Amino acid sequence: MHAERRPAAVFLMGPTASGKTALAVDLARRFPLSVVSVDSALVYRGLDVGSAKPDAATRAAVPHALVDIREPEDPYSAADFRRDALVAMGSARADGRVPLLVGGTGLYFAALERGLSALPAADPVLRARLEAEAGAVGWAAMHERLARLDPAAAARIHRNDPQRIQRALEVIELTGRPLSAQQQGPGKRLPWRVLKLALLPDRAVLHARIAARFCAMVDAGLLAEVAALRRRPGLRADAPSMRAVGYRQAWEHLDGATTRDDFIQRGIHATRQLAKRQVTWLRGEHDAFTLAADGGDAAHRIAGFLDPITTP
Repeated sequence: MHAERRPAAVFLMGPTASGKTALAVDLARRFPLSVVSVDSALVYRGLDVGSAKPDAATRAAVPHALVDIREPEDPYSAADFRRDALVAMGSARADGRVPLLVGGTGLYFAALERGLSALPAADPVLRARLEAEAGAVGWAAMHERLARLDPAAAARIHRNDPQRIQRALEVIELTGRPLSAQQQGPGKRLPWRVLKLALLPDRAVLHARIAARFCAMVDAGLLAEVAALRRRPGLRADAPSMRAVGYRQAWEHLDGATTRDDFIQRGIHATRQLAKRQVTWLRGEHDAFTLAADGGDAAHRIAGFLDPITTP
């Protein structure tokens, strides 16, 4: 397909607390854009306060696709996201609008843009064995095993993320090859013309925002939200939704593992570590335009990008 004939899409990427949502809402009010969330926490119903989910009034004025589409007990993969995002993008195009994909989940952006390589299906017997081994030695030891077999995957996967550790070890045993090498394999690339925008505030400013926002979340009822989630049948501490920053620390606090002050400091630290990883990923997106700290030049970039589309 000739490049100029491809439909247009905009990626608005940035670390947590960088101001992406407010900027996206402003842009969607100024241009024919449809917001599509690229956030692994916003997909879950009931994760509102701790995920900084846009409130109902905001979403009524500017709809956000791929928000509140999963129960917190259910997994949601990069493959699920790619499928759902393509549907949302197609709907936006059918409405005569340009999809504006907004978020900080780098894995989702990569899956959407570059596709996913073919990986083996889950093996229930192998998974049960790996779970039994983890029960005997602990997931930290399983993560150490992964680090020996696939250092690149282990560097990306947190030692407290049993689902992804298990999957990485499963793929290695089923294929004899590291997961990281297979994820870099050829996939079906996104057949859209994409403008990438990166919102990267100064580190000190971002850290201050993170601390202020986390404290505001606590004041807004984060612990009560997690307490209610804990009462849901089938929701466990190791569920993908509860591994989101803030939620994991709140769950531990409600278990009595930390004081309130320790919980807040651990939540702020975990959020800053997430932001650091997100910034590192964004620095590698060499075809992205880095926006001014307040995102004020985003409108200019988008206007130039959309001009061939909106001009007769």
